[in-house]
Amino acid sequence: MDSVNIKDIIGIGLGPYNLGLAALLEKAPELEAAFFDESQEFAWHPGMLIEEMDLQVPFLADLVTFADPTSRFSYLNFLHERNRMYQFYFFKKFEVPRNEYNDYLRWAIQKLDNLHFQSRVVDILDHQDANDPHYELVVEAVNNGKRTRHYARHVVMGTGSTPSVPQQLEGMPASDVVHTSRYLEEKENLLEAECITIVGSGQSAAEVFLDLLREQDRIGCHLALFTRSPGLFQLEQAKLGQEFFSPDYVDYFHSLGFEERNNTLEMLDKLRKGIDPDTLREIYNILYQKSHGGRKIPVTIQPLTEIKDIKKNRGGYQLTCHQWQQDKTFPFHTDKVVLATGYKPAIPDWFQDRFAAKIEWEDDKRFKVTRDYQLAFKQTRPNQFFTLTNLEHSHGAGATNLGLAVQRNVHIINNIAGREVYPNQRDTIFQQFTME
Repeated sequence: MDSVNIKDIIGIGLGPYNLGLAALLEKAPELEAAFFDESQEFAWHPGMLIEEMDLQVPFLADLVTFADPTSRFSYLNFLHERNRMYQFYFFKKFEVPRNEYNDYLRWAIQKLDNLHFQSRVVDILDHQDANDPHYELVVEAVNNGKRTRHYARHVVMGTGSTPSVPQQLEGMPASDVVHTSRYLEEKENLLEAECITIVGSGQSAAEVFLDLLREQDRIGCHLALFTRSPGLFQLEQAKLGQEFFSPDYVDYFHSLGFEERNNTLEMLDKLRKGIDPDTLREIYNILYQKSHGGRKIPVTIQPLTEIKDIKKNRGGYQLTCHQWQQDKTFPFHTDKVVLATGYKPAIPDWFQDRFAAKIEWEDDKRFKVTRDYQLAFKQTRPNQFFTLTNLEHSHGAGATNLGLAVQRNVHIINNIAGREVYPNQRDTIFQQFTME
């Protein structure tokens, strides 16, 4: 393969994870890398960039700081270059406004020249028998369909997630039954409804409910929120609880057996799926203000309730709802539905075709991943295939945590470079999870 340029790393997908990898590679100049993403341009969850909503992690969980606080890609340097340091100082919040986090990521992208948008990876050929083992990536230009080939010794798959819609709610018009990933895109259309129903119990459901609650007096609609969970519970924010988002805990979690890991994820639900206390507080404050003088506000909030079916009815939709604790079913009429039903890993079609038979699986949907974020191949190989996607079962509740994403990239860079480019820090917390 002397006639082609074999890069050290090719990253697939350009969300915060691979973007952080690209930024941190600046201190490993011996590694040549390129990154491809099919999007027209970068936008971080554009459907949920609701004004006045913050990230649920501190600004230190940026692209680089946990590995290198001196990096030019830090959030503080972004503020400095934008002349916002004093404003952020007086802002006196540890959390980052979500819109500004999106601005920060776009700022970082402008500083890197090896990122390629409108470029969809449609296939990967595995050349392990060649004199110089490598991967061959087929990349299709989104605008004209032209295909090019690129070569890498190591691949990092960061294809993110895709909206998860319950089967019983599929097939409805996209303008009427809207996943939160498209909320802002459809918001003006939603505001024309007489009744809007939100389905879900997590942060996204609460944020959409709060945003529409603020609009309610102007638009005069009924708002409903149904969730099958036992209630709308706040995110666990105790300091010792937060230590579960640490490299030390990831080490412990990964050492457990598959069944034990799954059981542990359920025990950590309050750390993973709760709602920010400020969001819950604001919702309650608005409801309290609206209800003074004995006024009945047009709001329905009901936990313990699953949506079993949806059918068109009287210009809107009839939901078949089931209160599972009492085992009671009832109808509910609505004009629009917002699904805050989460996401599932986005695994490309070529992955199943090319690699499913070569790797080890923990069950029929979850592949085995090493502690260093490599796919576990049945036969060992020098050319690694790293994954940043579909890791919850292998690396725990912090698999989607932005702070731990930096530590994940430290593992990958040090592994490929064969040296300690960044310290892989341990003994970072006060707790321990095993006696050794």
